[in-house]
Parts: sequence; C-alpha cells; structure tokens
Amino acid sequence: MDDGIRNRLRYCIRIDWKKPKRKRKNLIRLGVDQDHAYAWSRTRKGGWAVAQSPILRTTIAVKRLKRKGYVSLIEYYNR
Repeated sequence: MDDGIRNRLRYCIRIDWKKPKRKRKNLIRLGVDQDHAYAWSRTRKGGWAVAQSPILRTTIAVKRLKRKGYVSLIEYYNR
C-alpha cells in the first residue's frame, strides 16, 4: 500500500515539472548524470511508468520524501 502512495507522489512531483527542460534540470539536481537526465526527460513513456522507473525510485527515494514531510502510512499507523 505504501509503495502505491510513494509512486503517486513521484508521479505528482514529475508532472509538476511539466516541460522537458525543467525535468532534465531537476533530474540533474537530484544527482542523475546528464545523458540519463536528457533521455528520461524526453521519454515517451507515460508519467505512471516513469514514476515506477529506477531513475525516479533512486532519486526520489523514501528518505528524500521523509525530509520533505511525507510520512509513511505504516510508520504513522504504528505510532
């Protein structure tokens, strides 16, 4: 269940970037090399497929989401 919510958050973050140039710049800021950032910013895959891709799973990871204030539902439930 938590995986689905994290994927949705990644999807929303990527959709918020809108244009390929902004996607590329943000991927580079997240630590992706320029070649991969260019390729993934202009991919023809849909937003949901890219949200589940290794490129976003490694850059927008659980630790980064926690820093931004998104709490895991399992952790919230266990409290």
